[in-house]
Amino acid sequence: MSDSVLGAGVELRYDERGAGAPIVLVHGLASDAAALGPLADALAASGRVISYSRRGYGGSGVPEPYGGTTVMEQAEDLAALLRALDADGATAAGDGFGALIVLDVVRRHPGLIKAAALREPPLFAFVADATRELSDERGRIETAVFSGGPQAGVAAWLDGRPDAPGRERALTAHQAFFADYAGLATWPVTRAELRALTIPAVIVTGPQTPRHVGAAAEALGALLPAARRTTDGDLAAAARALL
Repeated sequence: MSDSVLGAGVELRYDERGAGAPIVLVHGLASDAAALGPLADALAASGRVISYSRRGYGGSGVPEPYGGTTVMEQAEDLAALLRALDADGATAAGDGFGALIVLDVVRRHPGLIKAAALREPPLFAFVADATRELSDERGRIETAVFSGGPQAGVAAWLDGRPDAPGRERALTAHQAFFADYAGLATWPVTRAELRALTIPAVIVTGPQTPRHVGAAAEALGALLPAARRTTDGDLAAAARALL
C-alpha cells in the first residue's frame, strides 16, 4: 500500500507491506522507498514493513526553498511518520545517511525505535583519517557539477557504488541529494551520548565498503554498548536478528 503522511512540515510518501511488529526502513543518499523494495520484500514475512521516501525523494515534499537539511531535521520527519502510523517501538533498518537519522531518533525520541540495524553509518566525526577520502570525493562531485550540472554530480557519487537501484530517479532528485550531502556533517553527537544509547543494534558493512566508512562503523560499534558487527553487507539479516 502506498500513501502519504505529514512529516515535520512536509508530506512523506511511504509504502507498507506485511503485518505484525513495525519495521521501518530509512534510505540513504540518492535513494528512495522504491529502491528499498527488495529489502522490504525480504522483511515482509517478519513484520509490518514501512519504507518511506525522505524529503525530496520519491514524490515526498520539500520546503521552498530547499537548500540543505540536517540529521536532526530528517529525524523529526521519521519521528512524525512513526507517530502518525502508530508504529512506535519499531525496529529500524537505516542505510548510510539513514543510519544517522535512526540513531538521532533513538537519542532524542526514546521509545519510538527499540532496535536498529545500521549499514555503513557515515559517522566521520570519529574517524580522523577520513578527511582525505572525503576531500577527494567532494572534488570528484564538484568537477562533475561544473562540467555537466547537478545530475552529473549525483552520477559521480553513484559511480563508486556498483548497486544503484533507481539510478534515474536519483539523478532527478539531485536537489535532495545535495541537501543530504551537506547534511552528513551536521549531527552534533558526542561519544558520551552514543554510549548512552542502550538499544540492541547491529552495524553492517560489506566487502565493498570503503575503508573510511568501515572505520566509521568500527568506531560506532565501539561506542554503542549493545551493538554487534557484521561484515556480510546483509541489512535484512541484521534487522531480522533484532526482531
